[in-house]
Amino acid sequence: GSGKTTLLRSLAGLWPYVEGSIEKPEPGHIMFCAQQPYLPLGTLRTALAYPAPAEDLSDDDARDALRAVQLGHLGDRLDVESDWTKTLSPGEQQRLAFGRILLSRPSLIFLDETTSALDEGMEHAIYQLVRERLPECTIVSVGHRRSLENLHSNELTLLGDGAWETRTLVV
Repeated sequence: GSGKTTLLRSLAGLWPYVEGSIEKPEPGHIMFCAQQPYLPLGTLRTALAYPAPAEDLSDDDARDALRAVQLGHLGDRLDVESDWTKTLSPGEQQRLAFGRILLSRPSLIFLDETTSALDEGMEHAIYQLVRERLPECTIVSVGHRRSLENLHSNELTLLGDGAWETRTLVV
């Protein structure tokens, strides 16, 4: 209720009720990931590649990304058409979103409750994976879990009514 998601929507340019200017990387170098990722109808390859065209995603790259996010068992289903929002559990959908991050290689990621369906061990492993594979990437997380503190070096707390504070975390 303090405006965390509204802040992310503003940064993404999806919330028209804000003023000011924002400096951010060029399009294609920034990703916004929601708690429930959008999975287009079609093949698993389409869902994993989104928003890039599915035909640009090689089998090897797709399978590597799936293995990295603990979805390797889906590697043989890349070209299977399905409603993947009904086929995959919420945790699998969130891990698929991290597969997209690995494939897209953004320099800045905004994660809005993107690990809420994962246990803390998997959450830690996924963040570690992103840091290892994308060491120059800045990760901004929005969430309620205290476990996120251990995964970041700085914290911005929205206090409500436009007030906020920052602190450096011991990592």
